[in-house]
Amino acid sequence: MVTPRTAARTAARLHGIPPTIFTEMSALALRTGSVNLGQGFPDADGPASVREAAVAALREGHNQYAPGPGVPALRQAVARHQQRHYGLELDPDTEVVVTTGATEGIAAALLGLVDPGDEVVVLEPYYDSYTAMIQMAGGVRRPVTLRAPDFRLDPDELRAAVGPRTKLILLNSPHNPTGTVLTRAELAAVAEVAVEHDLVVVTDEVYEHLTFGHEHVPLATLPGMRERTLTLSSVGKSWSLTGWKVGWATGPRELVGALLGAKQWLTFTSGAPLQPAVARALDEESEWPLELARDLRERRDLLCAGLAEVGMDVRVPEGTYFAIADVAAYGWEDGRAFCLALPERAGVVAIPAVAFHDDVEAGRHLVRWAFCKDASVIEDGLARLREADLGA
Repeated sequence: MVTPRTAARTAARLHGIPPTIFTEMSALALRTGSVNLGQGFPDADGPASVREAAVAALREGHNQYAPGPGVPALRQAVARHQQRHYGLELDPDTEVVVTTGATEGIAAALLGLVDPGDEVVVLEPYYDSYTAMIQMAGGVRRPVTLRAPDFRLDPDELRAAVGPRTKLILLNSPHNPTGTVLTRAELAAVAEVAVEHDLVVVTDEVYEHLTFGHEHVPLATLPGMRERTLTLSSVGKSWSLTGWKVGWATGPRELVGALLGAKQWLTFTSGAPLQPAVARALDEESEWPLELARDLRERRDLLCAGLAEVGMDVRVPEGTYFAIADVAAYGWEDGRAFCLALPERAGVVAIPAVAFHDDVEAGRHLVRWAFCKDASVIEDGLARLREADLGA
């Protein structure tokens, strides 16, 4: 039962959480008819066989509640995926939970593992739901900044962020929005700190298959990390099915159980006819993300070359489908002012990276661009940028 006192505490935690920047900028794109190179939704759908499997599930009667942890077929497919790609052995009954996208996985992990006053170390720039959910859980975030132009993890800054109240490290690799893929050495530094301070690590790996010549190493595969790592992923990015919102969490029974304990009060369950189809994607369409990554690499190069041509300092990403550019040369106060003016100036929308920073100066003039769009859409956006006056 929600009492007035509980409601007041919840309201206090939510106070100051702004609307998501994606909602704001996508609405601006619609209102102005701009090319949306900001929000990361692909222009193409995922494998036809997987979509047809969802249609078949609908017709065959998979339309009622799925089990809270997820349908067994999908939990088993996730376990096989982790073993096949990374050599991680999982019990699908106790070490795998299906979530409503990785976003619910993040929410349930933080609500299930973080108590009020606990500190959470998080890499910045960060996906915006991280900070909102840390705040909802009553936690205190301790950012470690990946700094331009290279966006590498500094082990000394990581160590400095850990204190006596640190409970958890929230990691993201391949990293949104910078496109950094953490190296094995960087991950080893994270593992060393986690083991030394007996910390749990929640790692968001939704772009695990979308890397460009750089190895993705799951943190759970490093020595001492299997028993303290909760790994999140989803079908949305690597199989271009973002609207399905089907994700999963894997890890030791205790951590998965804590996440499930919170998840049951969020959605409880969702996507019953989609879950068997996602199992098919993992088992029978494992080559599809590899082809997508090859295609994305070409679109990455198209976008980055075009942004450089109009005078932006662009960092070519190692993974994901986002690129960060510095727009300081145009004279705007910050990237947000640039992005708010851009639809009227050029008919293009991008995302200001300062929205993902506590360290405002580190992200002041950085802008995130998405290249998960058709090449023709990227070319249209670049043509508009070339013709526009981008100066303040």
